[in-house]
Amino acid sequence: MSDPSIGNTNTGGEASERTLNFIEQIVENDNAQRVWGLNERGVPRVHTRFPPEPNGYLHVGHAKSICLNFGLALRYHGKFNMRFDDTNPSKEEQEYVDSIIRDVKWITSAFDDAGAGVSAGSYDTGPAAGGLFYASNYFEQMYLFAEELIRKGKAYVCDLTGDEVSARRGKPGVPATSPHRDRPIEESLTLFREMRAGKFPNGARTLRAKIDLASPNFNLRDPVMYRIVHESHHNTGDAWCIYPMYDWAHGIEDSLEGITHSICTLEFEDHRPLYDWFIDAINEGRTDDGSGPWGRRIQHPQQIEFAKFRPTYTILSKRNLLKMVSERIVSGWDDPRMPTISGLRRRGYTPRAIRACMEDVGVTKVESSIDIGRMENALRDHLNSVAPRAMGVLRPLKVVITNWPEGKVDDLDFVINPEDPAQPKRKTRFAREIYIERDDFMETPEKGFFRLAVGQEVRLRWAYFITATGVVKDASGTITEVHATCDPSTRGGDAPAGPDGQPSRKVKGTIHWVSAEHSIAAEVRLFDRLFTAEEPGARTGNWADDLNPRSLEVVHARLEQSLANAKVGDVFQLERLGYFRVDEDTAKGTLVLNRAVTLKDSRPASDTGKPKGAGPAGRMYSLAEAAHELKLKQDKLAAILPGAGIADFASRSPAQLTLAEVRGLKEWIKKNPPPK
Repeated sequence: MSDPSIGNTNTGGEASERTLNFIEQIVENDNAQRVWGLNERGVPRVHTRFPPEPNGYLHVGHAKSICLNFGLALRYHGKFNMRFDDTNPSKEEQEYVDSIIRDVKWITSAFDDAGAGVSAGSYDTGPAAGGLFYASNYFEQMYLFAEELIRKGKAYVCDLTGDEVSARRGKPGVPATSPHRDRPIEESLTLFREMRAGKFPNGARTLRAKIDLASPNFNLRDPVMYRIVHESHHNTGDAWCIYPMYDWAHGIEDSLEGITHSICTLEFEDHRPLYDWFIDAINEGRTDDGSGPWGRRIQHPQQIEFAKFRPTYTILSKRNLLKMVSERIVSGWDDPRMPTISGLRRRGYTPRAIRACMEDVGVTKVESSIDIGRMENALRDHLNSVAPRAMGVLRPLKVVITNWPEGKVDDLDFVINPEDPAQPKRKTRFAREIYIERDDFMETPEKGFFRLAVGQEVRLRWAYFITATGVVKDASGTITEVHATCDPSTRGGDAPAGPDGQPSRKVKGTIHWVSAEHSIAAEVRLFDRLFTAEEPGARTGNWADDLNPRSLEVVHARLEQSLANAKVGDVFQLERLGYFRVDEDTAKGTLVLNRAVTLKDSRPASDTGKPKGAGPAGRMYSLAEAAHELKLKQDKLAAILPGAGIADFASRSPAQLTLAEVRGLKEWIKKNPPPK
């Protein structure tokens, strides 16, 4: 059967139902004009890639790029390449290559529901398959192109060291200098070949492009194309001792792979002229039919830049993440507190939740911090719909039901997931001794405390009403045991009906529990944000000053018996406590859980950056205030929201605004309060 969306220049169906982001608009325009021709399916060609350097583990910022590039390829019936920009052997390792492949497959599995039949967790199968590539596989072709630029008088060998090049870079309005810029072509060609042959030590010489030493864009001031590095490479071994710089390699890789839209983050925006210059320099003297003196033209992809995903309470610098690992601030790259994809997966995040968050944040050209609460909410939303329910007690306090016969066991029915009524119920055992949360009991209750207390009745989830009658304390006065009675007529957790058919009494509090005899022990790791500051290091200049000393708490819990067979990777909700994942540290007889996220964000305003009375997404103003702001003239709005026009603002809800935008709006509101 043919795909009815094939040939639809909108988006194959998905994006046509929503506002296109600016990258999709570019793709749509290109497709309408057939800029890149047609692919083998007869639709406008779209070919994207994700090109990380294997010098560390991927983090959540990379997840946005993966979702964007893979999603575009899938939506437009194109292809997606997984490519390693492995041009720096001193920092790259096979461990990182393996972890990146694993992470990309995991993230792309979120697109199983995209309607195109993509295979789970794969970039090399399915309709978006492009394949796996390495920049190092193009080293020979890059070298030949470099020789070509030397022959064209567009590159030269420079004897300056890196420090000397930096010292001669000049300033705005002051040109750079290079004593070797006019070196004869043949001499540069000979020296470049000798560099390749290994005749010079590290740093002795470089190959530089001959562009413009006076350019206001410093990236164009004769940038380095090759440097000497005598070090073994993870893919090519000792075959090379000169390695291409990123700016030289990047465009060539894209061109050789047939990439149409080379999507980068904003820090590469001022590198785009260099990207274009290198490809144009190669194409000088080339023709479409190959009749030119230098042969056939190579493809010139379009570089497009977008804003990074920068969550609050997080650092994403690979250098700093590596420092946290090497200094044992965290247990490793996959520590559940880390913003790495491996860490998020181990904590309990799902690919679908990450994708949903990226779609919620959207694609813009404006750099801003994203409230990390949006990630946490996306995870809650997904797990709420799919996670089975269970009960566990993190800080157990024993309760003895004194009127329950010893040895008697009652099998009670529990709902597995209220979001999916079709699922069968599970059985949980109730006996004379149970565990409840220590925080769910108070000997002398305070005002507003509706949980278990002496003389106070409470509902046990799905079980019975119980009333505490007394306590047992140790020598220090700590309560070690609570005695209570049970009302057998309340089995299932509901009060019996009175004469009028209504419940005979109401109980305000409902708490969770597990049977002491029929529960299992577990180590539970309760994670909080790794940093206490919204922008780590902003106050002192050192992110380490904002590390959260309470980012990890380990408790010894009791869980219902149904979880005895839980496997590594299983995710479920412990009622009232949050969503948990079975950790890789789980061994036979010892269950280890990671709390992925709480059921709701209970942090005080000072902890979350949200003021009292903030809306659902923690924004600092009401809908009425937002409506007031829509009346702003475009010139005033532009001053408050740099780079955004009234149309852009009007198209977004308050929940979609960045923290920086909100702060600007809040300041304006103070001076211009909305009418009452």
